Amino acid sequence: MRAVFVDANETLAAVARRLLRPDDPPFAIHAEPAIGPEDLPGILAGAAVAVIDHTALPLAVARACTGLKHVVFLGTGARSYMDPEALQAELGVTVHTIKGYGDTAVAECAFALMWAAARGIAAMDRGMRAGSWLRTEGMQLTGKTVGLVGFGGIGAEMARLCLGVGLRVLAWNRTPKTHPGVAFVALDRLLAESDVVSLHLLLTDETHGFLSAARLAAMKPGAILINTARGAVVDEAALVAALRAGPIAQAGLDVFAVEPLPADHPLAGLPNVTLSAHSAFRTPEASDNLIGAALDHCRRIAAG
Repeated sequence: MRAVFVDANETLAAVARRLLRPDDPPFAIHAEPAIGPEDLPGILAGAAVAVIDHTALPLAVARACTGLKHVVFLGTGARSYMDPEALQAELGVTVHTIKGYGDTAVAECAFALMWAAARGIAAMDRGMRAGSWLRTEGMQLTGKTVGLVGFGGIGAEMARLCLGVGLRVLAWNRTPKTHPGVAFVALDRLLAESDVVSLHLLLTDETHGFLSAARLAAMKPGAILINTARGAVVDEAALVAALRAGPIAQAGLDVFAVEPLPADHPLAGLPNVTLSAHSAFRTPEASDNLIGAALDHCRRIAAG
């Protein structure tokens, strides 16, 4: 059984080489991340396993990858790049995802975006670099309320960080949960009471556009929105409108409906938005966890 990491960037390729064991099944690293779906049949020739970071795998392309039986997707958002159910039903290709590898890293990024947005740091940084001494009045977060929409591993880590600095934590989850120090409430109440709303939902058919214009309008006036989940969880056009006219005062965003974010996108021109380039999960610790889990998937597949 041969596996191919089809779109390894320099960092992840180095991690994979370091974590490979001498007795591992054949594992090739295609260290050219800028590939398209049309390149996959050639790269995967004869391979049973594809390890994929960010390359789309349409059904028609997968059909041309003769011998492909498994896809190990580096993360949880495989549906943004492929249709796992169709791959299984029509081609017998099983898609494996990796959970939990970057929970702390993503939560720390959401936490950092929250503080940067609350104090207007990005706007001051831009102004000072342009020669302006821009001094803004920020939000003091201690004692305020943060609402976590979705409460998996990342949400739990975000709760830990927020509780540790004196924030009141509300949460809403699609299935019932409990957590020390966290009050689980109805979504409407969370939106109405939270000074900060932080999104931690998986992207599915049910959560696409979940934070709609109506739900954005239901947020507390002057609130901050943080999104380190997936861009498509939010109605982006409605978000732009809410940032321009209210009720949202600031946003800290790591994910977008189209990535990379186009230079002329309205979000890039708004002064009350702090942007990061879908990098919340990128730390050395998370990369080791991610590639280690991917290699473990390959070992289990090879062992039957």
